[in-house]
Amino acid sequence: MSGATDGQLTVEFVATRPPKEILEPHGRSSFALQDGVSTSLDAKRLSVDMEALAEADRRESVVDKEKYPIPTEQELSTLRKVSDGIPTVAWLLCIVEFSERASYYGVQTIFSNFMEYPLPKGGNGAGAPPRGSEETAGALGKGLQFSNAFVLLFQFLAYVVPIFGGWYADTRIGRYKTILIGVLICGIAHIILIFGALPTVLKAGHGVAPFIISLLVLAFGAGVFKPNVAPTLIDQYQHQRPYTKVLKSGEKVLVDPETTVQRIMLIFYGLINVGAFFAIATTYSEKRVGYWLAFLLPGIIFLLLPLLLAYLNNKLIKYPPNGSELTKTFKIISVCLRENKFNPFKKGFWDTARPHKMAEKGKTADWSNKMVDDVHRTIKACGVFLYFPVWYLNDGGIGSVSTNQGSTMSTNGAPNDLLTNFNPLTIIVTIPILSHIVYPTLHRYNIKFGRIARITFGFTLAWISGVIGAIVQWRVYKTNPCGYYPTGCDIGDGVSTLNVWLQIPNIALGAISECFCNVTAYELAYARSPPNMKALVMALFLLMNALSAALGEILTPAIVDPHLIWVWGGPAIALFIQTVIFWFRYKHMDSDEFMLYKEEENRKYNAMAEPQAEPEITPIDEKRGEEEIAEGKAGAPAPEISSAEEEKKKAV
Repeated sequence: MSGATDGQLTVEFVATRPPKEILEPHGRSSFALQDGVSTSLDAKRLSVDMEALAEADRRESVVDKEKYPIPTEQELSTLRKVSDGIPTVAWLLCIVEFSERASYYGVQTIFSNFMEYPLPKGGNGAGAPPRGSEETAGALGKGLQFSNAFVLLFQFLAYVVPIFGGWYADTRIGRYKTILIGVLICGIAHIILIFGALPTVLKAGHGVAPFIISLLVLAFGAGVFKPNVAPTLIDQYQHQRPYTKVLKSGEKVLVDPETTVQRIMLIFYGLINVGAFFAIATTYSEKRVGYWLAFLLPGIIFLLLPLLLAYLNNKLIKYPPNGSELTKTFKIISVCLRENKFNPFKKGFWDTARPHKMAEKGKTADWSNKMVDDVHRTIKACGVFLYFPVWYLNDGGIGSVSTNQGSTMSTNGAPNDLLTNFNPLTIIVTIPILSHIVYPTLHRYNIKFGRIARITFGFTLAWISGVIGAIVQWRVYKTNPCGYYPTGCDIGDGVSTLNVWLQIPNIALGAISECFCNVTAYELAYARSPPNMKALVMALFLLMNALSAALGEILTPAIVDPHLIWVWGGPAIALFIQTVIFWFRYKHMDSDEFMLYKEEENRKYNAMAEPQAEPEITPIDEKRGEEEIAEGKAGAPAPEISSAEEEKKKAV
């Protein structure tokens, strides 16, 4: 590159690849190419350096090619696909997510009972009922609709705030620092929860205010934290290109980035649910001891987060924020909407933002054709996400309807919300089966089970679980002493003769569907988004959960006896219809390229294997060069190079 010494420019060499200072400028570079004229005026002196650098590039490509052999077209279509290795730091990030989710689900699971039911008569004053009774733990006594409304509000905020968290990370301070802010906010919420659940506070009737404050603060902190973890995790997997490898058995396989990302996300989602399984401790704590302990345990688990993040600080691969890319994305969308009169279904909708099309109209664009294609692919992925809100309504029911159903069934002393923990337990069991048995078997026999096929299968399991929930609710109505009004029934023991364990099929099918729907959506959100928009696109997917919660809020007035059968059955019917539409609308995406930059990177990668022709450099006439310098059209002439510098160049 070059530098300035006593007002004179010193040129060391010009490489076949532009220097980092040009590719990633930090101010105006005096040596960038301008008007097609190179800054080099003495090609003869530079030829040795160019040959040395070209040789270095060739050696690097040979080493890279030996380590990651490029597959042929035939190998891409015939070899068995296997996962690449997972970096150790990625496992530690999964533990970070485990700690946060354990604390989050540990408290969320018991929110419903805390709000709906009053302090049990004859209890210990901390929310726990008398030992051996069928009573339900409670504290505030605000009823089903109040409880359901705030559970849904919590879910809504926890999945709307990620839009802010993703945007702030991608454009302002980066993902790691945003994660730290989310951890700080959640920590404050846990402290308020614990003190607001002390027996003295609950007995005095002052539990509502601190609980609502902590609920809102926790939702905001979780929203800031959530969209940044998964992209940061996948960022640690660096070689996102397919390559071939020969196993010890002699079999040649294809190490596939999609399979690798799928495995990373399965492990990530599995550990999320290991954390969610921690809610068993909190449900038994509310039933046996009280809410102060039930909220304290998640707070203790949460203390792992700052320790882990401090340890990972210097070990993570971190990408800086880039607000300009997000700005260009919004400009592209704005141009397309404006030029097509806000009709997104118009043919050639995205072509109107291409630079050459804008140039025809006398307008300029500061983006490339490829970026237009990137935005198009990202919006298509977001279109897939729009089918998820109805699926969420079927996964465990709307709001706290599942917990309410359990409270009207025979529990034999178990907490009524215990069965909700079978959701994470089922996922913990299912994920290793998928990762080590089902998916490898499909790859071995070259059976394609693409992204859209997996989501469609997950949707199918979910609407079946909704039908089962409706059937169980119908049987509860038929067997409860209060008939179609079992909630709060005080006739006899007030519960149906049906055992609460009959909820397991509904809960298990919903959980298995998550392994196909949520995990695949995480993969799509990362793979089909530009590098500096991954947190935001992940947040857009999480927003679908918020839309589902908003739908639940709208339906809250109907979530009362005797209408609970349709609260289960209605969403199941809607999801069945949607699943059929979804499959025929998006099944073509199973054949798309997985990684957003995979095709372009492969072209560059393959080009490394081709012999590189030596670039021709036409010497510039010295006199003409001096004239151009005077006119400001060319760089400064090359000065004399000292013998020491010549020796240094020869050594290179």
